[in-house]
Amino acid sequence: MKTYAQHRRIIDADSHLMELDDFLHNAARPEHLGFVPSMHDQKSLPVHKEGLEKGRALLARRQQEPETMAKFEASMMDNTKSGWSRIGAFDPQERSHTLDLLGFEQQMVLPTYTLHQTLHAATDEALAATAMTLNKAMADFCAHDSRLKSIGYLPMNLGPKVAKQILDQGFADGCYTFLVPTNEPSAEQRSYTHADFDPIWAGFAEQGVPVALHTAANGDYNAVSPSFRNNGRTPIALGGDAPFGELGLLNIGASAQLFLSAMIFDEVFARHPNLQVLSMEHGASWVPGWLQQMDFTANTFKYFRKFVEKPSETAKRHLKFSPFSGEPVGWIIDSIGPDMLVFASDYPHPEGTADPIKRFERSMPNCDQEVMDKFYYGNMLELMGGA
Repeated sequence: MKTYAQHRRIIDADSHLMELDDFLHNAARPEHLGFVPSMHDQKSLPVHKEGLEKGRALLARRQQEPETMAKFEASMMDNTKSGWSRIGAFDPQERSHTLDLLGFEQQMVLPTYTLHQTLHAATDEALAATAMTLNKAMADFCAHDSRLKSIGYLPMNLGPKVAKQILDQGFADGCYTFLVPTNEPSAEQRSYTHADFDPIWAGFAEQGVPVALHTAANGDYNAVSPSFRNNGRTPIALGGDAPFGELGLLNIGASAQLFLSAMIFDEVFARHPNLQVLSMEHGASWVPGWLQQMDFTANTFKYFRKFVEKPSETAKRHLKFSPFSGEPVGWIIDSIGPDMLVFASDYPHPEGTADPIKRFERSMPNCDQEVMDKFYYGNMLELMGGA
């Protein structure tokens, strides 16, 4: 079978579901069902009901009409289609078929609308119940195919005790790993780098799976003041879960940068030497300067605090980043080395583009095969403990 990957061995660090509006309710345990809000209640990523229903109808046609399936297979990478209309968007068996067509060895699978549905469940009991339901639903979706790695969500703002219970339950339900928020929204609560959260980080390390960061799970962190929208200009929305406007995209990595800096300076990795973190959809062009800035900061504070190693060395040992296709990946690798970047398709979100491989490789003209292999699969294998 001719695949999109062709001759390449690829582990996809970031892909998504385009869930139907009954996804969580179908997976909910009886004791949790009453707490799960409707997907339509959340407004941060509005649900377009017509697109959802069209997706349902097209799935039925593909299942019944081989010629329709063939058309969708041939146009699999067409990112102008509604996400619900793309093959493998929300049906587990069809997602496995899509992975065959893509030719990827493994694929991280993240939620889309149900993450926002979960974040909408703002109260403690409802948030815990909905998060556990989301984790179970994601695990159930991927359970039939070991190539699909389900990514759930861990609401750290519920505190270390409750978060640890949700983490343990999620692993028991079959989740591969979890998104964590990059920011505690309340100034009165403990930072996630506080030692009280060490059981959480130890839980990830003991499982041998990376902590997952993604732009949609940032704990309500806003790097751009809303006042910048009062500029007399027409606002720009890229669609999907992309940030709003030019300043939003420019600062998309801000929450991850702040969180990861805190993880390093507050010595979380020193306390958990096997802990790994995967940053998805935060971009990577900022990483070279950030590494330099952390080392500069550490050097400035050296008379007040002893650092065992340069922060950049800690980062290179514990962190991986998925750049956007179209970023200057070759330049980034020249700046930071070949061991920190990983391939991500963002399928079926439109931000992934219609041909991420082509766009990545266009920016990597001087990368030899060893470097390309690390980017496409080797760095992810290292992150996943050689899985």
